[in-house]
Amino acid sequence: MTEWTTQPTGSIGQGAPAAATGGTVRLRPPRHRVDPRAIWWWTTQWLGLAVPVIAGVWIAVAFTAGVLSYGWLIALAVTLVVIAVVLVEPRWSYAVSRWEVTDEAVYTRTGWFVRRWRVAPMSRIQRVDNARGPVQRLFGLSSVTVTTASSAGAISIDGLDHELARDLVEQLTRTTHAIPGDAT
Repeated sequence: MTEWTTQPTGSIGQGAPAAATGGTVRLRPPRHRVDPRAIWWWTTQWLGLAVPVIAGVWIAVAFTAGVLSYGWLIALAVTLVVIAVVLVEPRWSYAVSRWEVTDEAVYTRTGWFVRRWRVAPMSRIQRVDNARGPVQRLFGLSSVTVTTASSAGAISIDGLDHELARDLVEQLTRTTHAIPGDAT
């Protein structure tokens, strides 16, 4: 298990990144869930994909009715699977997605079957972005993206309350600006 020394902070996502034991901390899951409104944001995104797929399958069945007598069964199966994904995926993502920011790093956890843990040390952060698409604005949400010098790519925290995301970007900007070096 990875261990390092840290001090708890009073910052956004406050606390040490792990349960402290004798001055040393152990890596643990990030503490915070995304905003519950993210479930509706993700559901809306899935519906934007699901409706055309379902419509396309049923239109295809209508045009091939004389050729495929069992086409309606295929269309029904596709419809049921797509509806299940629309209903389950956003709730599952909400249950799994976690994030936390400490004075030392930004931590995220995502993934359905394969859990992806990402850690970006403050000293490696090169850029912090706050994005709000039109559907996110509808739900009062934002995404924060932390870009590092790593080739693994940026860390994204999606589905945060807009005010919290703005404060988080400000905190990360102040913290990374105070760290000497060029984040490479």
